[in-house]
Amino acid sequence: MSATAINATRPKTRPQPQFKSLLHMQAIVLLKLLWDQILSLEYAQITDILRSPSQVLFVAAEFGVVDLITELFQSYPDLIWRVDEHGRSIFHMAVIHRQEKIFRLIHDRGAHKDMIAAYRDKNNHCILHLAGKIATPNRLNIVSGAALQMQREMLWFKNVQPLYKEMRDSNGRTPRMLFTEEHAKLVKEGEKWMKSTASSCMLVATLITTMMFAAIFTVPGGNDNEKGTPIFLEATSFVIFAVSDALALFSSVTSILMFLSILTSRYAEEDFLRLLPQRLIVGLTTLFLSIAAMLVAFGATFCIVLSQRLAWIAVPVAFIACIPVTLFAFLQFPLHLDIVQSSYGVGIFA
Repeated sequence: MSATAINATRPKTRPQPQFKSLLHMQAIVLLKLLWDQILSLEYAQITDILRSPSQVLFVAAEFGVVDLITELFQSYPDLIWRVDEHGRSIFHMAVIHRQEKIFRLIHDRGAHKDMIAAYRDKNNHCILHLAGKIATPNRLNIVSGAALQMQREMLWFKNVQPLYKEMRDSNGRTPRMLFTEEHAKLVKEGEKWMKSTASSCMLVATLITTMMFAAIFTVPGGNDNEKGTPIFLEATSFVIFAVSDALALFSSVTSILMFLSILTSRYAEEDFLRLLPQRLIVGLTTLFLSIAAMLVAFGATFCIVLSQRLAWIAVPVAFIACIPVTLFAFLQFPLHLDIVQSSYGVGIFA
């Protein structure tokens, strides 16, 4: 049962998309058939099967096989109270291995979760101590960048914290003390990652600010010697140039300020939860806007300069100008999406 059920619900190889749903359904049917056979046995036999050879319930919690655990709980609710040889329940295992689906499954069980959270393991660790320990590498690396990994760890600690009050383990450490000790290296790596990202982006934003500031004083087509106004002031392309230049300038300045605030942050543990990610979101968003507006201003200038002789060139220039913007969006979108999901609750604990 243990090896068969878990391997059935957690394939070793990645199936093709068109077969993934079918494979999942077949695994669930197999699981139900196996479990129905087990339920027909005596209580002592059921207990022996769940206890050996590798404690099916806890292995399933470790790997996040939520379908297996849901099926077991529905037909055998008493399993929620079981503990392993270290005195840890399935709830504790979900926290140790950062399995948010398993965590939510038991967290929704009302008063039961409070009673389970009160369990302590052999080291006198409560569930909050376990959340204070750093995640295993395979779970830590599901998000990119040390700063986002630190944010994810803080999210876990904050979500588990209401379940249990502060207490000390066998070494006299509170959960917060254990968290600080375990994540000291990750905080340093997160600071380094944030500063490196902010410095690189700030350099680009500074270059855009410089160019856009200079461009508004050297308008395309020049100025009227008598009036001092731009010659192409009435042209639609000039209006597009002026608006896009101003938008690029203001966006790049905003981006610089955001990245500067990241560089001068104190980098406390709490800063990785909301403050730093939100500043990075604003910085990346305004940087993207400034790049897009800069290329629009370039295209408008190109049309102004060549409108008399090469009017047809406006269309290909517009298409070519879209390439860098699309490339930047394509490269930065995964990072931007990760930050937004973690920062605004559409990620692990939604």
